[in-house]
Amino acid sequence: MDTDSPDLLNVIDIEATCWDGQPPPGAVSEIIEIGLTVLDLRAAKRLARHRILVRPARSTVSAFCTELTGLTRAEVDTGVSFAEACRLLASEHRAGIRPWASWGDYDRNQFTRQCRATGIRYPFGHRHTNAKIPFTAAHGLRKRPGMARALEVAGLPLEGRHHSGADDAWNIAALILDIAARGAWPPPDGTGARPDTP
Repeated sequence: MDTDSPDLLNVIDIEATCWDGQPPPGAVSEIIEIGLTVLDLRAAKRLARHRILVRPARSTVSAFCTELTGLTRAEVDTGVSFAEACRLLASEHRAGIRPWASWGDYDRNQFTRQCRATGIRYPFGHRHTNAKIPFTAAHGLRKRPGMARALEVAGLPLEGRHHSGADDAWNIAALILDIAARGAWPPPDGTGARPDTP
């Protein structure tokens, strides 16, 4: 795989600590899983699937979070620090160079918040695309659907577990291929992509 190809796109989906209601006193929502699928837009293929578990520093995995994501506290505690996860994204996945996409702006905003709060360098470049926007336009929808609903609209299967970062990134990549096949994906020069200003 040519890691510098302009046709490659990182598709990101994160899971974070969450609660059924307000977080416990002193706790904040933190990234605990980063799912990443490398997509070759020219070849219209999903090339690689990655998962980075991240150990939270200011929160713990609740029973509600485990039920939603399948991630347990013990599993997440084996992960890397957030700083190391950002370093891995930059060094192994070309995050600062390669365009990237997510389903909605939550993932981008959560990275921005957590990097600011911890003083860790934001690992991504400025070429981010909220894939919901071109999907909604390509399918002539009035409202932006969630990922599971979008798969139904596109006639695609939900592969794996919903709210698993690795599985969701894989499924979002399939939706991006659907968008690209309809000629509605923004060009690789960033035209139409939303710039990030963390």
